[in-house]
Amino acid sequence: MLKQWKASDSEAIEAWIRSRKSSANAEIVAAVAQILADVREHQDEALYRYSEVLDHVHLSDLRVSEETLNSAYEKCDPQFIADLQEAKENILFYHQAQMRQGFELQKDNDVYLGQRVLPLERIGVYVPGGRSAYPSSVLMNVLPAKIAKVKEIIMVTPPSENGELDPYIAAAAKIAGVDQIYTVGGAQAIAALAYGTRTIPRVDKIIGPGNIYVATAKKLVYGEVDIDMIAGPSEILVIADEGADPAYVAADLLSQAEHDPMASAILCTTSQTIADQVVQEVEKQLKDLPKKAIAEASLSQYGAILVLDSIEQCIEISDRIAPEHLELMVKNAKAYLNQVHHAGSVFLGYMTCESIGDYFGGTNHVLPTGGSARFYSALNVDNFVKKSSYLHWSEAALKQDGAKIIRIAEAERLRAHANAVRVRLDDHENI
Repeated sequence: MLKQWKASDSEAIEAWIRSRKSSANAEIVAAVAQILADVREHQDEALYRYSEVLDHVHLSDLRVSEETLNSAYEKCDPQFIADLQEAKENILFYHQAQMRQGFELQKDNDVYLGQRVLPLERIGVYVPGGRSAYPSSVLMNVLPAKIAKVKEIIMVTPPSENGELDPYIAAAAKIAGVDQIYTVGGAQAIAALAYGTRTIPRVDKIIGPGNIYVATAKKLVYGEVDIDMIAGPSEILVIADEGADPAYVAADLLSQAEHDPMASAILCTTSQTIADQVVQEVEKQLKDLPKKAIAEASLSQYGAILVLDSIEQCIEISDRIAPEHLELMVKNAKAYLNQVHHAGSVFLGYMTCESIGDYFGGTNHVLPTGGSARFYSALNVDNFVKKSSYLHWSEAALKQDGAKIIRIAEAERLRAHANAVRVRLDDHENI
């Protein structure tokens, strides 16, 4: 089930993992483009129509009332609510340290320049529906935006079969402080957020995962609004030494494999014994897994074990793959942290499974996939602010530096740019 690879196969492994990227075919792109155009033109009418045709639900109102939200919230176990509250505090604790301040720099001749950090006005959070509810994703997407002081947070989520809001999603939305919720999903929800309708206001940025139709819609509306990233199938890479517990390693590999048949789970280890024992543990733990079929498909297609000569060699392979989740299940794990250059999030030590980060630890679980950790970051407070510069140049400073500016402008054959400086100078003959 878990393929055994050699170190010399590193390029093949990298290509193999990259092949999981799901890209929309021309038929899907055309269908999504049609939905976007339909919603842009017909607004709420189109949204109600798609709810009936695609979700098989007749809705009388897209907007979730405060009464409906509270009713769904009250269906949750109080202990679950308490757990979410504590998870919220951990997420806030971590993300508050990311908040940046503006700055101002002073120079001679009354010249000053600076940068302001401004929150986005309104964002839209897409929360998937279907068979599974992900309240943790609500917290991870909304709380950094709250810290950034985004003025309004809109959430969209597909309606259930009976048109009701999932209680776990309701609880997370209420705890996180979502301003308004609308029961609409799919590409039509992305269109509503991007263009606005009579009911759903237009947003500045859309975040949150979704299926191939949602992901394609986000790609197509980018530029009209900002988006977070295009998330691919989940992935984990575990680096384990001879001190790792095979049961822990197997459990962590399965924690990603159960997500999706296209999820990737890779073990890099310095011990053949650990490799063999992990295979046995995976088979043992699979027996009682509710999502056994999904996990088996994932491991058979994109599961792998590499037995390598050193932890450094394991890290080298990991950096080539740039995994979403990287577990350093080794002795003195933190000593290796600075050797890791490409990973969405790193989990240190034998006890730190990535599930802690998914739900409770405080770090964000919205992470780059498919090798994009080489250039993308985990979702963070910076994703919800924009930076605006300002500049003041005095008359004395312009007299001192005007000629330099004019020469650069004229070298670019932009005479009007040069003239904008020239007309402000007192002594035109000196230029």
